[in-house]
Amino acid sequence: MAPKIGLALGSGGARGFAHLGVIKVFRDEGIPIDMIAGSSMGALIACLYGTGIDLDRFYKFSIGFKRKYFLDFAVPKMGFIAGKRVKEFIRVFTHNKNIEDLNLPIAIVATDLMNGEKVVFTTGPAADAVRASISIPGIFIPEKINGRILVDGGVADRIPVSVVKEMGADIVIAVDVSGVKQNAEIDSIYDVIMQSIDIMQAELLVNREVASDIMIRPSVGKFSSRAFTNIEDIIKIGEEEARKHIEPIRQVIGRWKEQQ
Repeated sequence: MAPKIGLALGSGGARGFAHLGVIKVFRDEGIPIDMIAGSSMGALIACLYGTGIDLDRFYKFSIGFKRKYFLDFAVPKMGFIAGKRVKEFIRVFTHNKNIEDLNLPIAIVATDLMNGEKVVFTTGPAADAVRASISIPGIFIPEKINGRILVDGGVADRIPVSVVKEMGADIVIAVDVSGVKQNAEIDSIYDVIMQSIDIMQAELLVNREVASDIMIRPSVGKFSSRAFTNIEDIIKIGEEEARKHIEPIRQVIGRWKEQQ
């Protein structure tokens, strides 16, 4: 009997490409992934992986990724980016699938801006849910679903450990790609918002580490969360950090089996 292993992929903007490196190492080392919960960039990676996309193709696509592919600037009112382009991008790459039709159970976390509640999507259009989950407050215009005004999942739950537990995971592996970039260049409202969010959430992750069985923290803090210019390096750091945790993960799996 094998345990069900769940991944909790945290938010972090461009740093979230480290999640891809973690997933690849798990595949190479035979660590199964039975379910994933993701916030913001973690939700995007989770959904694309859930479509069954070939990881090598996913790598090539990610390394060539450019912000201009999905940024459609709007007249500022509730956000600078309209988000229609990124939603269409997600729709194309998920083949317009619903979340429940992906290759493994996926949960996407967003935040209800009106009441602060965490909103978890496990069914419905993947593109809509991911668009809501990546809606960084002040940057993206919020996504409206079922009468709710939704923003970035990282606002309510940056690393959705509790969500993947509720999905039925026996072992939870969390991946934290957050970090406050030291001496960051702050020269736009975008920079102000992103750096402020990183600072505010830096102290909120202790409980996530306690609640997870394994916490993986790729050292991506030196990279900007907004600049999609070092993606290959970010992915490699994800790989390197995941490799350090393979033996501890196997030990956790072994202990779980002994207790059954």
